[in-house]
Amino acid sequence: MTDAITIQNPRNRGGSTGHVLAKRSVTFTEIRTNHRVPVLEHDGFVLWESYAIMQYLADMVADQTIYPISPRSRADINRWLFWCGQYFMPGVAILNWENSIKKMIGIGPADPLEVARGESLFLDAAKILDEHLGDREWICDTGLSLADLAIAAPLADQHSAKLPMEGRPNLQRWLKQVQALDSWKKTQADVQ
Repeated sequence: MTDAITIQNPRNRGGSTGHVLAKRSVTFTEIRTNHRVPVLEHDGFVLWESYAIMQYLADMVADQTIYPISPRSRADINRWLFWCGQYFMPGVAILNWENSIKKMIGIGPADPLEVARGESLFLDAAKILDEHLGDREWICDTGLSLADLAIAAPLADQHSAKLPMEGRPNLQRWLKQVQALDSWKKTQADVQ
């Protein structure tokens, strides 16, 4: 096993320096069963899986509104978080791998059959989300929520992943709205 995983940074316009993504030390493998990021360690409590981390961090902030405590509001947000993991992410992951990551790490061209499969999965999920957003500003009735942030996050690399976003006006409008958030802009500036 290697000590670190490095890949080329596609946003580095000045050269081809690699970036360490994750150290696979004994400590890391001990706290992360799947040996992947993200992992949160807080006062001896170790939590992995991005949605669980999002929920935990939201719960730690008094009077936050992105993960309301009402059971129905939480159920609605959780529904969309589970939907994202089960239906939205598979297509996004395939297209990101085939169209972006493989090229970035130099392991060959995109597999056309996998790209077609990823596009089909993505389009099925994008249709559901686009229709849902047709008469609403945010995914859930409570306003901006963890569901919006979780579903928007994998769309940050939509261009390099070649996600077929055309013909989904509600999805595109919603994504622009998320990307206009000050918190989103700051996060994007930090990774550039």
